[in-house]
Amino acid sequence: MLVKDTHAVWSGVRNPLAQKHLRSVKKGDRIFYYHTGDEKSVVGIAKALGDAYPDPKDPSGKASVVDVGPVKKLARPVTLAEIKADAAFKDCALVRISRLSVMPVTDAEWKRIESIAGRAGGSSRAGMAGG
Repeated sequence: MLVKDTHAVWSGVRNPLAQKHLRSVKKGDRIFYYHTGDEKSVVGIAKALGDAYPDPKDPSGKASVVDVGPVKKLARPVTLAEIKADAAFKDCALVRISRLSVMPVTDAEWKRIESIAGRAGGSSRAGMAGG
């Protein structure tokens, strides 16, 4: 859907720690697109089209949002189970706090996920969704 629409507003984030991370997003930042629910997989890459800004739909003025655009779909989804099974991710926030919707990813973690996505095997599910 993000590819078809060419951009979306990343909104609906209410967890205080996730909001802290969202507020730190800057124009051009790379963003992994992760499906929650039954899939629990990194499925694509997006980019921040601008810096985080106050959510115009939040009357409290505390929440922020970010405009994002598609970059590419991964060759194959990388499942949460694969990430948890890989020792390289033992300190990754996705492993430690998997319900957190926004979190930083180190350069090493980024490269490892792209590497895993390029290998054959794993889940065949794909698509785009927020979370």
